[in-house]
Amino acid sequence: MYSTSKTLQLVVGAVLGASLVACGGGGGAGTSPMPVTPQSVSVAVMISDASSEDWATIGVKVLSIAVNPQGGGAGTTVYASSGQMVNLAELDQISELLGNAMIPVGTYTSATLTIAANPGDVELTTASDPEAGFAATASTSIPSDQIQIQGATGASGSKQVTITVNFETPLVVSASTSNALDLEFNLKHPAFLVGHVPPASGMTLWAVNFDGPVRRHRIDDLAHLVLRHSYGTVASIATDNTSITITKDLPAVPVQNPETAVPTGVSLTILADAINGTLFYDVDAKTAVTIKDFSTEAASLSGKYVRVAARYQENGTLVATRIWTSTSFNSVWLSPEGHVLRVNPTTDVIVVENESGRPVALTVDDNTEFFFRTPANAIADATPIGTGTAFLAGNNIVRGFKVHASVVDPLANPLVAATVDIETAAFDGRISNAGTTGFTYTRTFAAPADDYSVTLGYISPTSANGTDSDGNPIVGFKYWDFAYPTLVISGTGAVADYVAATNGGVNFGGTYGAVSAWGVSNARWADPANLTGWSVPRTILEPTPLPRGTVASGLVTGASDSTFTFNVSGGANAAIADVSTTSGSATLVYQVDRTGGVVTVSPEDITTSAGLAALTTGLAVGAPVKLYGVPQADGTFKTYVVAYFTGTMPTN
Repeated sequence: MYSTSKTLQLVVGAVLGASLVACGGGGGAGTSPMPVTPQSVSVAVMISDASSEDWATIGVKVLSIAVNPQGGGAGTTVYASSGQMVNLAELDQISELLGNAMIPVGTYTSATLTIAANPGDVELTTASDPEAGFAATASTSIPSDQIQIQGATGASGSKQVTITVNFETPLVVSASTSNALDLEFNLKHPAFLVGHVPPASGMTLWAVNFDGPVRRHRIDDLAHLVLRHSYGTVASIATDNTSITITKDLPAVPVQNPETAVPTGVSLTILADAINGTLFYDVDAKTAVTIKDFSTEAASLSGKYVRVAARYQENGTLVATRIWTSTSFNSVWLSPEGHVLRVNPTTDVIVVENESGRPVALTVDDNTEFFFRTPANAIADATPIGTGTAFLAGNNIVRGFKVHASVVDPLANPLVAATVDIETAAFDGRISNAGTTGFTYTRTFAAPADDYSVTLGYISPTSANGTDSDGNPIVGFKYWDFAYPTLVISGTGAVADYVAATNGGVNFGGTYGAVSAWGVSNARWADPANLTGWSVPRTILEPTPLPRGTVASGLVTGASDSTFTFNVSGGANAAIADVSTTSGSATLVYQVDRTGGVVTVSPEDITTSAGLAALTTGLAVGAPVKLYGVPQADGTFKTYVVAYFTGTMPTN
């Protein structure tokens, strides 16, 4: 079986107005021109992802990131670390700011990522309430001898995986624009994390594949990026009290008790919001004030630990929306961060899963403030969207939202939430009733109390919604097909296209029944279409999740498409799987082999005769297969990914 983790994004954004190097020239005959030095701009380096209900920790060590110039030549390193581990499960469509670098202006066509690949360099901890049938026990750390990192090279103790990501269109870094590069490491890609469960009592092995599920995703504007709260130690306060400089810290992974700071050596300068004010919380004194500079706090702030909710300005500076401070790192860290597990409006309790895979119950009282991170709008970013227990009603917050809370007293029992930052408002599930004004998401979980069915409207057709691949502004709703992430469908016909695209279904009959389109949407609060609730600016049509199946009839090849039929557990009818062999849009095929206690995940290019022949052999009648795809209106299943198995066969 496979995990359902989603996306890691490596974002490199060029920040304006920093360290521009001028050049000059001479006048009269015989005067040689001065050498020209390439201009450079400061670069912010971040990582992010979107994770699932199955994992509390997916810890990796990104050793370095480099961008490579057009035409060849040496790459420019934009990030290097000594091996600090970052938990990707906490970066659900938000960005961990790793640091700053300098990059020459110019055109770049690829990036190179280096990731540590020794035993223990990948940390996997299961969630406290994973999906039904998940292949590991809840709240359990997977032993390192059960994690096999694909493609590792180097001597023992120095193993690493190197990935080259080719850009579909060049990245042009300019001194006059806030350029951004988003490398999306797709954790939901079926080949990223493969759990192979053998028959009987054999050991489950987890194959981690860093090579393949990486692509570039466009970032429109640094000012719209939602940054994860940054931890650090205050190194200095500016003489004019407008800013502080912190040495960035990361929490230890796996979690320690008490949690300790892992210094990164990276310095970040963070401004107070001189116009709107920054909310400043003293965790030790349990006080909260609004500041427009650091003059009132400067005398006691140096050397303290801080947690900062910050946003980028258009000029590349970082401005704090909220700051928490304490003499203890554990005190600023002890603020539940993770995905919402359940919401109980009857008892006024929300449960948040922390990064050790433990559920943390938070009581909401009349003073609890809910914020929705909107960095591009300073006032909205600092203004609560709701206060008190009434906000819990009406599906305003559901399982799967990514939040970072602060508590009134970290030592109290029960914990009472002072603030809840909603960093991403993700609704997902089966799509139904799509029409001209909105559609319905129906989501079921292992715990029925978490299920929801919610109807969401589209944003206003005049609301700004990013840009297209040519840089033209988009207004109104847009959507993507998961298999073609660079092809956004937008404009006046986007809603009608979306309705048609989600109107398909495949009926397996029996106890399994019908499946339909599946998607995920990050909602927006207070759009003109709904000033007091959530609206949908965009949707990604995801492969509909299916259980492992078996081949009913083998592959029949065609000129551009091939088909086979397959059954799923609990189904009475075989469905037709449509496999594309067209170059550029071919179905992704992976051979998963377990031999001698080693799991190997190998891609097969079915646009070649050899790859197609291997798939034909692998799809023997009765063979187990795992399919990901989208149901079509004609009842067929358009496959995005096919995995077939060799060696030791997996169980269900």
